[in-house]
Amino acid sequence: MSKITEAFTNKKAFIGFLTAGDPSLEKTEEFIVEMARAGAALIEIGIPFSDPIAEGPVIQSANVRALSAPGGCTTDMVFDMVARVSRKVDVPLVFLTYLNPVFKYGYEAFCKKCNEVGISGIIIPDMPFEERGELEPIAEKYDVDIISLIAPTSRERIRMIAGRAKGYIYLVSSMGVTGVRNEITTDVGGIIEEIRAVTDTPVAVGFGINTPEQAARYAAMADGVIVGSAIVKIIEQYGEDAGKYIYEYVKGMVEAKTD
Repeated sequence: MSKITEAFTNKKAFIGFLTAGDPSLEKTEEFIVEMARAGAALIEIGIPFSDPIAEGPVIQSANVRALSAPGGCTTDMVFDMVARVSRKVDVPLVFLTYLNPVFKYGYEAFCKKCNEVGISGIIIPDMPFEERGELEPIAEKYDVDIISLIAPTSRERIRMIAGRAKGYIYLVSSMGVTGVRNEITTDVGGIIEEIRAVTDTPVAVGFGINTPEQAARYAAMADGVIVGSAIVKIIEQYGEDAGKYIYEYVKGMVEAKTD
């Protein structure tokens, strides 16, 4: 059983996201430990990028802060941090990045490094499903799952995307970019039913979830919930002192989705 599969076994998974290097890689390491300690089943780590097209203002700003930090925040520096933190936590770690940094690093070198440091999967929002062919066999060779995204506009493509999904499916709850939303109007339940008709791969709902009530609602429908912008906002607000606030927030969300 893979670490990602285990994260969804006999429980609803809370998945937290943060941007590596915001406000520093040392603090990112600390915050990952705090999320795991608070009960996160899986943690997504954003590799800072200058053009994060799927992200809203909150996570865009986090990318800018990370890249502007003294000494910068390179992909190799993120790999080094993950190598350290993966020895401190038992939960699977997944990268969220964009195709250009992976292509520039080299598909083979990137996936091999993921395997070496303890990355179980990668999410690449700007990689079309039809173009994953070059990367997919290399990722499989190094036991790195390419996490598929399904958006509200994907309904005609659900069977195709879900049929080849590995790890878990990232179900985008709303059109647009990432960010906290007061209300999610998409028929999430209906899309989940369509996904489950073709695959047993777990489904986690993200984009906009930020309150315990939303976590409970969507965890009841899906196999897990993903929260990013709300955690990144805590880091923006408290900076290097954010650890205890991240722990409290994640613990509350974990408890909400299991009530």
